[in-house]
Amino acid sequence: MSMALIGFALVLLLAFYGVPLGFSMLTLGVALFGLMRGWDPALSMMGQTIADLAANDGLSVLPMFILMGTFIYRADMAEELYEAANSLLGHFKGGLAYATVLASAGFAAISGSSIATAATMTRVAMPPMRARGYSDNMASGCVSSAGTLGALLPPSVPLLVYGIITQQDIGRLFIAGIIPGALLGLMFMSAIWWTVHRHPERGPAGERASWAQRLRALSKVWGVLVLFLLVVGGLYGGLFTATQAGSIGAFGSLLFALARRKLTLRIAFDALCEAAKTTGMIFTIIFGGKVFANMVSVSGLTGQLVESIQAMHLPAVGVVLVIVLIYIVLGSLMEGLSMMLLTVPVFMVVVQPLGINMIWFGVFVVMMMEIGLIHPPVGMNMFMVKTVMPDLSLRTIFIGTLPFLIANIITLALLIAVPSSTMWLERLLQ
Repeated sequence: MSMALIGFALVLLLAFYGVPLGFSMLTLGVALFGLMRGWDPALSMMGQTIADLAANDGLSVLPMFILMGTFIYRADMAEELYEAANSLLGHFKGGLAYATVLASAGFAAISGSSIATAATMTRVAMPPMRARGYSDNMASGCVSSAGTLGALLPPSVPLLVYGIITQQDIGRLFIAGIIPGALLGLMFMSAIWWTVHRHPERGPAGERASWAQRLRALSKVWGVLVLFLLVVGGLYGGLFTATQAGSIGAFGSLLFALARRKLTLRIAFDALCEAAKTTGMIFTIIFGGKVFANMVSVSGLTGQLVESIQAMHLPAVGVVLVIVLIYIVLGSLMEGLSMMLLTVPVFMVVVQPLGINMIWFGVFVVMMMEIGLIHPPVGMNMFMVKTVMPDLSLRTIFIGTLPFLIANIITLALLIAVPSSTMWLERLLQ
């Protein structure tokens, strides 16, 4: 048990100093396993674990969905999504903020990265909000927070990775994320409404777009909506497997980019390289996480943790609240996907005996990941906004994210209090 605790402490320390999590987990997993069981078994365990994961057909779906998001990103969809949302909502008080939430949700679901969405939408949405007189608090808080919606909406890369490491059905995870994602979006809208209701000067209304302008803006994004429905609907309807859905999505996004004349040979090559780098990074973290999880299992920490929780006689909701506190602490120290791969192999052994549905738990974990991106003292989305807009102070961004952080916490509380809400749509479609 002590070896595992030392391992966790060293992983967090190395993460603080910027060492890539995949390499630190892989190295520490092998080293501490070797100290416990010997170096030959440790090296054999590492080789067998990586070989088994590399031969896992389920991992093949990951690069396809990443490539799908990369092609659509290269097709410059962020501006069109924002323009379409603004044409529908820009004439309301806080309308540009509403439009940013909708466009960020769509772009984050496509790109698979909340951090990339925060960077992109800062460039797209901050200038028009500032030009229309929006407060920096409102504008920066909106762009740093809204991208977190994409992690719940299909095709979600975090839910996809969770499904791979826990061997859960990816189609069911995608469907289970829709209602919490929609609820969180409504909560974000409510936070904006409450802010501009109390302080109208923070989000003045704009001009109303004509129906011709709205239809013209919507015509630029219909292809993405069709592609989304095809991939998710076909996946859950049983028309094709997750890997086939990813392949169809990647090919469809390639055709979409070509039809928009946004894809040259150079851009296509850059897109392939970007997708390969992202896939390699995630695979490295998955390999390292599995090796580290094997070391933790051998150390006996997982078994003792389960025994300790059972001895406390906590109900399932009590265990979940303890996990919430752990994720809040970890969210201040590390990026969300890394946090998931480090903790889920341990937590799943704890929660499964309590009868907690692992599909629901996947949505819960992803929500905790995204909350970590917008709460102090780290909040990587907020630092990304600061990087893109260096004239903004971190204090301004922190204050701006508070209403959205409260909205996240309320949604999380509802998810815990009414877990059936997550599973309702998934059960309805069975």
